[in-house]
Amino acid sequence: MPPPRTIPLLPCADIGEIETFFAALGFRTTYRQDRPYACLGVNGHGFDLQYYGLDGHTPESSHSSCLVIVTDTGPIWEEFASGLREAYGRLPVKGFPRITRPRPRKNAGGLSGFSLVDPAGNWIRFFRDGDSEAALSEVSRLGEAVRNAVVLADSKGDVAQAAKILQGAINRATADDPAHDEARSLLSELTERLPEA
Repeated sequence: MPPPRTIPLLPCADIGEIETFFAALGFRTTYRQDRPYACLGVNGHGFDLQYYGLDGHTPESSHSSCLVIVTDTGPIWEEFASGLREAYGRLPVKGFPRITRPRPRKNAGGLSGFSLVDPAGNWIRFFRDGDSEAALSEVSRLGEAVRNAVVLADSKGDVAQAAKILQGAINRATADDPAHDEARSLLSELTERLPEA
């Protein structure tokens, strides 16, 4: 007997926009219905998602999310990034849709993760499969600030607060702190992701 499966059901205002978005990421449509209500099923990279039309739904007000556990976040992120660059002419890092980069997640025991936010504002969160008790290596105070900024920006979606905390930590760090390059790189990315950037 096969094990049970779950398929996330996510809201959107326009299933056509969602269908086009996921086609660019290598998904195929498995089901589409426009009447009596809008419904869309897509499958790709070994998993299914379903969407339903919700009148008045806006990406800014979305609170829906799901987890996708993968063997390695790097290859799937590369495939998504390639599809997004081809579809949008760039890697979308702010607004809707957008994608974050795979990074170790403090809130996931150090396992690598990234988030794909679809055009409807749903967060599809990818995490590397592994020991949930994976130990985080020791880091400097600046390294710890980088970890906290990743959680704030990439998991919570609070890019402004993440940038503020990281800038303060960079200002306070000693010149020989080994996390300077990583911190500056993340701060540059966060600055680009700020709405006013």
